[in-house]
Amino acid sequence: MNANLPSALTVNDWLAQATHQLVFHNLPSARLDAELLLAHTLRQPRTWLHGHGDEQLEARMVEIANARLDLRLDRVPVAYIIGHKEFYGRRFKVTTSTLIPRPESEALIELLKGAVPKNETLLNERPLRLIDVGTGSGILGITAKLEHPELDVTLIDVSRHALKVATTNATTLHADVTTLLSNLLAEYPFVADIIVANLPYVNPEWERSPETDHEPPLALFAEKNGLAIIFELLLQTKTKLAIGGKLILEADPEQHADITKEAIKNGLVLTETNDYGILFEKLK
Repeated sequence: MNANLPSALTVNDWLAQATHQLVFHNLPSARLDAELLLAHTLRQPRTWLHGHGDEQLEARMVEIANARLDLRLDRVPVAYIIGHKEFYGRRFKVTTSTLIPRPESEALIELLKGAVPKNETLLNERPLRLIDVGTGSGILGITAKLEHPELDVTLIDVSRHALKVATTNATTLHADVTTLLSNLLAEYPFVADIIVANLPYVNPEWERSPETDHEPPLALFAEKNGLAIIFELLLQTKTKLAIGGKLILEADPEQHADITKEAIKNGLVLTETNDYGILFEKLK
């Protein structure tokens, strides 16, 4: 697929023609996508485009922007094309080794607010241990650390490439966290006080956006109607989550009932839900 926009264009010209092509190919948020691609190409914020619409684009910049538009027309997610995505007000690097952060995951950070004790007298002599299982680009664990600096945070993933991206994000955002290569909690040496996890929960048979074809299958799909890996983590909480500890999961709302039933079998009780987030507490 070739965008093939002419080289002699102003900012407004390129945006209008790119938006038209994106709309023609049924791409959602066409104007926003066009602005993000051109702003990234010009190394300017999106707001700069709005005040410089009549500015002539260099032919080389048009060529680069057209190449990025071609990728978007092929349904490559914008985040992969420009290399970053916003989450909870912060910019995170993403690569094709990591899942693209989604607004739904912010529901887990909201649940975390209620899981962290407000009264410091309730805290242990040591910092509370929070682990982000299946961390990917690190959005949950890093955000948790920046929102709650008192936490001792470990980012866990089975992918070395994902952990490398998470480490870069932690460094860029000045988050003092630890990383650990592990299949779920197999290599985690401590008992956690809080576990947050956005594990693969998509049933491979579900209808889904073509954009997900570009994301790592390891981070998206799970067997047993998308619940196999979540159920494995629930079993591990018997030995890896402290009594009174909290488990915060992301899953499709239609899966919440089945997850809750399995959690109860493993000594957990449902405390709260919100959109895609589920909060459990360990009773025994």
